Amino acid sequence: MAPSIDEQIKEWQDRSTKLTSKDLKAIEGPLGELDAHLTLRSYIVGYSLTDADTAVWKAIRENHKAHSFIKQGLLVNATRWFKFIEETNPGLAPALPVRAAKGAATDKKAEKGENAGDSGSFDIGLQDTSKGVVTRFPPEPSGYLHIGHAKAALLNDYFAHEKYQGTLLLRFDDTNPMKEKQEFEDSIIEDLALMGIKADKVSHTSDWFKELYEYCIQMIKDGNAYADDTESELMRKQRMDGDPSGRRDASFEENLARFEEMTKGTTEGTRWCIRAKISVDDPNKAMRDPVVYRCSPQAHHRTGDTWKVYPTYDFCCPIVDALEGVTHALRTTEYKDRDAQYQWMIKALKLRNVYNWDFSRMNFIRTLLSKRKLTKFVDTGRVWGWDDPRMPTVRGIRRRGMTIPALREYILKQGPSKNIVNLDWSTFWATNKKYIDPISARYTAVESKDKVAATVTGARPAPWTEEKDLHAKYTDLGTKKVVYSGNILIDQADAASFEQDEEITLMNWGNAIVRKTSSSLNPLNKHIASVDLELHLQGDVKKTKKKITWLSADQNLVPIEMVEFDHLITKDKLDEGDDYENFLTPVTETRTAAVADENVAKLKVDDIIQFDRKGYFRCDKAFSHGEPAVFFQIPTGKK
Repeated sequence: MAPSIDEQIKEWQDRSTKLTSKDLKAIEGPLGELDAHLTLRSYIVGYSLTDADTAVWKAIRENHKAHSFIKQGLLVNATRWFKFIEETNPGLAPALPVRAAKGAATDKKAEKGENAGDSGSFDIGLQDTSKGVVTRFPPEPSGYLHIGHAKAALLNDYFAHEKYQGTLLLRFDDTNPMKEKQEFEDSIIEDLALMGIKADKVSHTSDWFKELYEYCIQMIKDGNAYADDTESELMRKQRMDGDPSGRRDASFEENLARFEEMTKGTTEGTRWCIRAKISVDDPNKAMRDPVVYRCSPQAHHRTGDTWKVYPTYDFCCPIVDALEGVTHALRTTEYKDRDAQYQWMIKALKLRNVYNWDFSRMNFIRTLLSKRKLTKFVDTGRVWGWDDPRMPTVRGIRRRGMTIPALREYILKQGPSKNIVNLDWSTFWATNKKYIDPISARYTAVESKDKVAATVTGARPAPWTEEKDLHAKYTDLGTKKVVYSGNILIDQADAASFEQDEEITLMNWGNAIVRKTSSSLNPLNKHIASVDLELHLQGDVKKTKKKITWLSADQNLVPIEMVEFDHLITKDKLDEGDDYENFLTPVTETRTAAVADENVAKLKVDDIIQFDRKGYFRCDKAFSHGEPAVFFQIPTGKK
């Protein structure tokens, strides 16, 4: 069993003493271990601030050598964590609500597993936790993980590993060979690892096909299931109207014979399915004789041609949960009506008890989370693939610039509430902004279309360079070379706003006075063609209304594309009966060509930066062999 949270906190409090040495060689090892530990974590222990963070942070901050080492940014993860703790907990006051080790004073919210602020309560009162807690995350490998799956995975991980120091199972619900691929299974494992989720055991529903088959035979023999060949539309109508199937009272010998035909995958067998014999007219329609087995001759991606019959999710889920030792099946409220069906299966087959607990699905405005619809987006080419930044998949939002620590924080702040709400993406991206701002180096870009050449009187005769901080506030990110000269480029929108003799500020340089603007002679495309500026470095930058970005034309400018994305659908919430294809956003991708300062040529894929006055961006394609670098704009929560 994994160490408890208190034991982990105590371990890191002890480790912090190794960071007090004034010998740099003595602390390099412990700092390296800290950096490796924080690779996929926002906090040293758990999902909120603990005494582990404060002890290690203070040990580093109070040791000049350790603090200098962190400030150099050589240990990326440790530096990110150090800044984050400092930013979000100014002064690290003693009254800060943290979870202390056992025996120390604790904050009540932290004891309940809540983050500071607007966190959701995790004190949900799971039953019989003293006997141990085993949760499971059972994705179907028929697509990539989306934001809704991420919530289910993180909550199951939280209750298993953080709240109760129990066990988390990852089980692939691979019962539909027509939709499932090994590609999707591999991607799910990779995405969970990126989110810092490591299951204690990985299994597949297909591991239990033999047992599930035998349980189905047992249900038929016990009179709790029957074979049915009712046409699907009629079956749906009978279930809605509370009418029995004409096959409901067949003998178990007849039902077994038909199940045998299904097992062989014969033409006759494909006509039939097996239904649980629960109720015809129960007010809860999920209890109206649900289908538990179907015939499908298609080969399975793991078991090949061994089986021709496959169990439905509603049949195999309670059985495999019971067989694998799950104590609490935590799942979204869309399964609420099927909890009674789940418990009926447990009792009918005399299996060990499993508790159900429901939490709300994470829905976002103007977003579809249906795998079927997302698959159609991919198959029809409306998006580039499952990792398209417009997709609500874990890979999609990461490609757009969401950081894993921010994703974890946001989801866990929602808590396991049962209240169903449509969340606004703005709060999601606002959470991310506080993580990316401290690590986003600042660069400059000027839009290529109608860019304006400006002459700066008073500049030195020859171009020169100066070293400037990559981030004015977080100076440990390093420096960049800024090229200065009398020939600069500025954005058309800035030049068009200038007034005669107006004093403006050239960012990272100083003030200048607008002496002349010249317009183009083309009547079909009127724009500012050139500007004459006169340096006025003694001017007060605090008094100017316009602070503009600029680029010296006397440098190796880097061609780039800045890409902004819109939602795939136009309506905040689709109503029942709405055809989503009637609400597709016509244009969801806007590309803007630009040139950037020569420092941008060194950026790599996945670097997160800020182009001054244009926003935060993630590098999706690095500059290479003259091909433009491509940057995806990262939303910041502003509407």
